[in-house]
Amino acid sequence: MAQPFVLPDFYVPYPARLNPHVETARTHTRAWAREMGMLEGSGIWEERDLEAHDYAGLCAYTHPDCDADVLSLVTDWYVWVFFFDDHFLEVFKRPHNRAGGRIYLDRLAAFMPPGPDDGMPDPANPVEAGLADLWQRTVPFMSPHWRARFSESTRNLLNESDWELANINEGRIANPVEYIEMRRKVGGAPWSAQLVEFAAGAELPGSVARSRPLRVLTETFADAVHLRNDLFSYQREVEDEGELSNGVLVLETFLGCTTQEAAETVNDLLTSRLQQFENTALTEVPALCLERGLGPGEVAAVGRYTKGLQDWQSGGHEWHLRSSRYMNDDVRPGSALPGVFGTSALDVRTLFGRPAAARLRTLTHRPHEPAGPLLLPEFTLPFPLRLSPHHADAREKSVAWAERTGLLDDIWDEAMIRGFDLALCSAGLDPDATPEELELSAEWLTWGTYADDYYPLVFGRSADLAGAALANERLMACLPLDAPASAPAFAVSPLERGLADLWERTAGPMDRSARGELRDSIGVMLESWLWELYNTAQHRVPDPVDFLEMRRFTFGSDLTMLLCRLRHRAELPAEVLASGPVAALENAAVTYGCLINDLFSYRKEVEFEGELHNAVLVVQTFFDCDYPRGVAIVHDLMEGRLRQFLHLKEHELPVVCADFGLGERQRAALFAYAGELEDWLAGILNWHRHVRRYGPEDPRPDVRAATRIGGPVGLGTAASRLAPSRAG
Repeated sequence: MAQPFVLPDFYVPYPARLNPHVETARTHTRAWAREMGMLEGSGIWEERDLEAHDYAGLCAYTHPDCDADVLSLVTDWYVWVFFFDDHFLEVFKRPHNRAGGRIYLDRLAAFMPPGPDDGMPDPANPVEAGLADLWQRTVPFMSPHWRARFSESTRNLLNESDWELANINEGRIANPVEYIEMRRKVGGAPWSAQLVEFAAGAELPGSVARSRPLRVLTETFADAVHLRNDLFSYQREVEDEGELSNGVLVLETFLGCTTQEAAETVNDLLTSRLQQFENTALTEVPALCLERGLGPGEVAAVGRYTKGLQDWQSGGHEWHLRSSRYMNDDVRPGSALPGVFGTSALDVRTLFGRPAAARLRTLTHRPHEPAGPLLLPEFTLPFPLRLSPHHADAREKSVAWAERTGLLDDIWDEAMIRGFDLALCSAGLDPDATPEELELSAEWLTWGTYADDYYPLVFGRSADLAGAALANERLMACLPLDAPASAPAFAVSPLERGLADLWERTAGPMDRSARGELRDSIGVMLESWLWELYNTAQHRVPDPVDFLEMRRFTFGSDLTMLLCRLRHRAELPAEVLASGPVAALENAAVTYGCLINDLFSYRKEVEFEGELHNAVLVVQTFFDCDYPRGVAIVHDLMEGRLRQFLHLKEHELPVVCADFGLGERQRAALFAYAGELEDWLAGILNWHRHVRRYGPEDPRPDVRAATRIGGPVGLGTAASRLAPSRAG
């Protein structure tokens, strides 16, 4: 059968290496698979299938430095996960048996108990037998912290197969953002990354394992692994199996382009994710080690982990070129030396050419280029706008609050804040709020918008990353968990005074658990502002996936949604609010809301302020296209997320209610929460249409800052007001 497209030139910057114990692993895993019942008689594989797929070869390429015993154990894990994938396909995907698949997946969790000595049920099939054996052989060597993370990744890998099955049943192809989010779970690469910790003797220190830099290393690794696999497996998955979860098919559908063009774009995204990995490893990871005070052994573990992920990328590519499981007959001549393993990294086109041009575009954007008139698409948001009758009262009170806390002393003034009318946004986000709730909401938005203006002016233009980190540290100190009604004495700057006041009034009535969630959400938002500053210091337009994932935090979406979600905790179990469909519903709404902001703010940010963090600019840079085309792609992405939101509400929330056995009151609460997300979107769109913030004639904080910031002369010197000495 002819291949549906020519494989592109891959960016493979590191040479692959082969573990010398590969034959030992092949012999061991063949016997193990037979012992577990995965070969003859399973109805899934025979020995020739296992030999042709050569999972020992995969693991020998991807884990080149471990000893024979570790390589054999890791190989068994991969045999198990690929057997699970094929078993689930034959038993549940092909017959479209979602109910049976759900029972099957739920039962597998019992074979990953928290403790190494905890009991398990008797295995009833080869997948259960394999998981029980592997769990008992692996977890004694790792800490409880790693076991918890690995168990979570394994459950994600198993459970999200249900998402793939649901899409097949409905004939539904995901939008690109949804696909990246879900493929990361169902594809299993985060799971592979945690096996790298095991195989490389590089367990990540618990204090940093979930930090942004290491999370980005893991996620960029995962995305690159999955996108590469999508290119090689398109023919088998899409043409043979009827699979809909393939990145080439997703982009082919979304962009309305040919299969070859979609494959090239998937490869561009793969390259971008690898280059994001490199940037994070070289800039953010060393800073993290210093900031967290990691010891020499911990720093060495982080280094081995990073190297292990690089080895996996190169080795995985080499294996895809050789495995009979994938489409690899038409590899372009010169992309590797024929018959010589590991040489794909020697092709200069993987380091120059298209990958180099893409990297160059991210670093050479010319700021303040004229954008021309603002281009806005026809928004099709179907949710009615409802406004709180307390809008005017909240506006007056929030303006007075801003004056009391000092937010009108430097980059803002009263005319400006009245033009911003952040109470109008609150009135749409929460139309049923009491007067007190609406005032508090308007003041949170006021504080967050002021901070969003302040950070790039004070810390961005001067590249004062240390000052920004200190400012974050001081702001987090304004959020005491145990005594929220006691504002710290050092809260002296407008940002600190405002946050301390909001914390006292918001967190004071909460229980400690909710208070902790709120504090964490604020911390993530503050950290996201540092991420923007790091990119600004490098003059680097973000990678599109990294941008969309961070945009929800820089926009403050998670904070506002958390405050909404906390209201439903008494009615809805935490596991319902944390379920995949509810999280996907929130993510779809967040993307749409953030992209509304980027469309309206494009000219203000990109032309007037020289900002790099705007979705239209990110799309223009990635696709090397003009402003109108960038707007069209962003709008198409919004439409895809809106369709996903409506699909989730109509089709998947009822399944959540059934799966969790929710009663009538709980069902009403869940759908009320979905309605609040609709209010959130309608309120954001309405505010952008009426606010005096984004037009070329509207007053701008950067202009006022140039002449009105007090203290030492010069833009950016207001940092002296924000971060006084620790003794103060």
